[in-house]
Amino acid sequence: MTNHYDVLGVARDATPEEIKKAYRRLARDHHPDLNGGGGKDDEKFKQISHAYEVLSDPAKRRNYDATGSEKGGFGGFGSGFPSSGAEGFGFQDIFDTFFGGGGATQQRASRTRRGQDALIRVEIDLKDAVFGTNKSIEVDTAITCPVCNGECTEPGTHMETCAVCHGSGNIQRAVRSILGQVMTTAQCPNCEGTGTTIPHPCHECSGEGRIRARRDITLKIPAGVDTGTRIQLREQGEVGPAGGPHGDLYVDIKVKPDPQFTRDGDNLHATLNVPMTAATLGTSVKIPTLDGERDVDIAPGTQSGSTLTLRGLGVTRLRSQVRGDLVVDVHVQTPTKVTPEQEELLKQFAQLRQEEFVEGKLASASNGMFAKLRDKLGNL
Repeated sequence: MTNHYDVLGVARDATPEEIKKAYRRLARDHHPDLNGGGGKDDEKFKQISHAYEVLSDPAKRRNYDATGSEKGGFGGFGSGFPSSGAEGFGFQDIFDTFFGGGGATQQRASRTRRGQDALIRVEIDLKDAVFGTNKSIEVDTAITCPVCNGECTEPGTHMETCAVCHGSGNIQRAVRSILGQVMTTAQCPNCEGTGTTIPHPCHECSGEGRIRARRDITLKIPAGVDTGTRIQLREQGEVGPAGGPHGDLYVDIKVKPDPQFTRDGDNLHATLNVPMTAATLGTSVKIPTLDGERDVDIAPGTQSGSTLTLRGLGVTRLRSQVRGDLVVDVHVQTPTKVTPEQEELLKQFAQLRQEEFVEGKLASASNGMFAKLRDKLGNL
């Protein structure tokens, strides 16, 4: 029995790429159409093709390495179904002949393919999320080769028709079977089914038609985006091999935390610290917003936990012109350190209000701080 590894001239641990290269070299040397046909070249080419058929198929190769034979897996059929090859025709060959390809013309493969989609992540400030922005981003991607312009060949040269399959992308071989002699068709390994070869690949892209490079893209971020928003940029991904169309670029947005504002849907929240005296007497203060400073009035007697709502100063609703509100939570600050003079004045103030002694009475459950918090949560 002929050893397939010896036929191709490769070691038993040869990689699939090494096996393919050996086959291509031998196929060019012994193909009947390139050598006039007939004689030893016909028989040699059959052996080479059959050896490659077995060793290029992972399942067939494992079975061949384990048993030293191509038989097996259909033992119930006995010797009525000899193994595939130049001298026989196996069960799989019969199946392919009638249901998948023996003698049928297969479609020629194309070198030109669509590029892969790409995904990147971009961080933006809260203000950019509220109003939207244009952001320049740098993307590491595949671009059309500037030397060959996606043609894959060295400038001044061109692709040539495959000498093995004559441009069809397929090769045929005659095999004998219990049904007589039939023709089987397979993808040409010399041109990988494209029907053409590249004698002089472009030195810049090695015949790929594209190279890796960085390019700048202007990303339009709409108002209202939030962390987790994904933006699709059509045809901004990698360019395909041999000048194929671009894939798409997807951008995942992450909004950085803001030191002053927190976001709740379309609303913004902020905390305003107010001195006890200002909360008691009332005052007017300027507070910063994402739209600039705004004047707000603190009513006399304002309590901690009170809120001030500034309409239309929140986040723009995505795909809309409507904006949420800015909700300012008031926090009344109680002094922790006072001078003796301030302490004396506070005592006088407490006497005037008859508040020297505080009775240990709990507030009504309907008016307490926890009730207000419960009501607020219940309205969400």
